[in-house]
Amino acid sequence: MVPSAMLAMTVDTAARRLVPQQRPVPAPGEHELLVRVRACGVCRTDLHIIDSELAPHRSGVVPGHEVVGEVVSLGASSKRFTVGQRVGIPWLGGACGACPFCALQRENLCDHPVFTGYDRDGGYAEYATADERFCFALPGAHDDAHAAPLLCAGLIGYRAWRLSGEAAPRRLGLYGFGAAAHIVCQIAVAQGQQVFAFTRAGDQAGQDFARSLGAVWAGSSQDALPCPLDAALIFAPAGELVPAALAATRKGGTVVCAGIHMSPIPSFDYQLLWGERVLTSVANLTRADGDNFFRAIDGLALRTHVQTFALRDANRAVQALRTGAINGAAVLLP
Repeated sequence: MVPSAMLAMTVDTAARRLVPQQRPVPAPGEHELLVRVRACGVCRTDLHIIDSELAPHRSGVVPGHEVVGEVVSLGASSKRFTVGQRVGIPWLGGACGACPFCALQRENLCDHPVFTGYDRDGGYAEYATADERFCFALPGAHDDAHAAPLLCAGLIGYRAWRLSGEAAPRRLGLYGFGAAAHIVCQIAVAQGQQVFAFTRAGDQAGQDFARSLGAVWAGSSQDALPCPLDAALIFAPAGELVPAALAATRKGGTVVCAGIHMSPIPSFDYQLLWGERVLTSVANLTRADGDNFFRAIDGLALRTHVQTFALRDANRAVQALRTGAINGAAVLLP
């Protein structure tokens, strides 16, 4: 039986923290699901929202867009899922379907998007609603806590990896070895790529973690590499890594900025870009990305590494992410 009220952690941007509130359990709209949240990953984008590094879209929003939950009720026109089914709710919670980008099947660039945990309430709560057309059925190989990071760290990491030109054997650099990089590392290694992991200077635990997942080299962006990279993915929100990654990448290589927010990129000499190097960014995801990602990891012995926190301890989880104290991903459990 669904209760009338629930615990939700809401954003107080002035205090840069989350505030616990008792809120009514929402009712699903026409194409929506009501989901009992089983687990919700803590993404760096949540941190950017809490810290107002991304302009607030809603006052008191409930963040969280790596949501694993059980369907408990359906909207009037909801037909994709059934009550009791496990589903995943990602960052892209809706698209207009009418703008030029949607017409080109590039809904990740929709002019009027809806983002989970930013435009609509997300998974830092005991219950959440979601548009069923933007939800995913989840593979059974991962339990709730270990499936949660797949819904953003996995999806965005996979899109960034594909943009790097993953088809050919290559040396791949991962800058910022957190939730997304630790998933991409395993996919790349399974494809026969050599992974070079970049962490904060002196982060021996993070470097050892990267090596344990198959990285052939781990160090900081100031350390000398044994060979040039063919491509690099930047997950850390640090603009100074852009010229560093370009300098480490061979002619014709690709550098992908995979975050939604980054500190200012310092000026750099054109020589770093010359030689037909490509510098690009990832913006959000499409539903096709999700389908392709879950197919790609089917049968792959992919391990997500998580540290779990109670929902009421969400501020502790966020602070651990701020300070780089998480190897892998933080996950909230209601």
